[in-house]
Amino acid sequence: MEWLQENVDVETVLKYAVPVIGVLVLLIFGWGISAWIGRMTTAAMRRGGVDETLCRFAGKMIKWTLLTLVVLACLGAFGVDVVAFAGILAAMGFAIGLAFQGSLSNFAAGVMLLVFRPFSVGDVISVAGHTAKVDEIDLFVTTMDTFDNRRLIIPNSAIFGATIEKITHHATRRVDVTVGTEYPADIDRVREVLLGAATSLPQVLADPAAAAVLTGLGSSSIDWSVRVWVKAEDFWPVKDALTRAVKYALDEAGIGIPFPQMDVHVTQPIGASA
Repeated sequence: MEWLQENVDVETVLKYAVPVIGVLVLLIFGWGISAWIGRMTTAAMRRGGVDETLCRFAGKMIKWTLLTLVVLACLGAFGVDVVAFAGILAAMGFAIGLAFQGSLSNFAAGVMLLVFRPFSVGDVISVAGHTAKVDEIDLFVTTMDTFDNRRLIIPNSAIFGATIEKITHHATRRVDVTVGTEYPADIDRVREVLLGAATSLPQVLADPAAAAVLTGLGSSSIDWSVRVWVKAEDFWPVKDALTRAVKYALDEAGIGIPFPQMDVHVTQPIGASA
């Protein structure tokens, strides 16, 4: 015991041992508390109906933020200049931000998409020059599937900063079919035939009513637009069926669908010398 007292400075040991033990206890306690608060945040956001990806991100962000504060407090206990250390972290963060500017913009756009929810998984949207069904919304990219079964992975910044057309937002949609009829045909008769073709389809809704609208007098035809309202899921089948019904109805009524043509007027007799 005397040898230990002669070779070990007990005061020095106590001077450093107590802070080290205190720091270890603080780290263990901080780790547990930060993890618990992170889990509670994630659970609370789930109960609030927030997207699962955003819930997990927020929980982890809070956990690591609290752990960073605990580590800084521990460094301060050993006399480390925390203010200078924070400045170094800020400079590093600025440099990393410049290096990952594109990724950070995608990340920020992803957070905004998850918070404001302009569309959801399963919606059909038209954005960034593509029309497809949304499969997944991540923090950096949005994954969509086209109708011919192609997978699209689009950066979130290209989506959030663009005009988004949410095609499946409403329960009903209007189907438009354009057609031209010959000039000799009676306009009222043509309207009657077109309306008959429109109302012959069982998927067409009665309200709003079907309409045959005269849209213009073209160079070789009288132009019409046949408009019907259907359930959103019936849009494409009805568009195909309505186009077919219009063609057959006009053929049965003897009303021609003209093609572009040109009348040539010869003012000089054929065979006459120039």
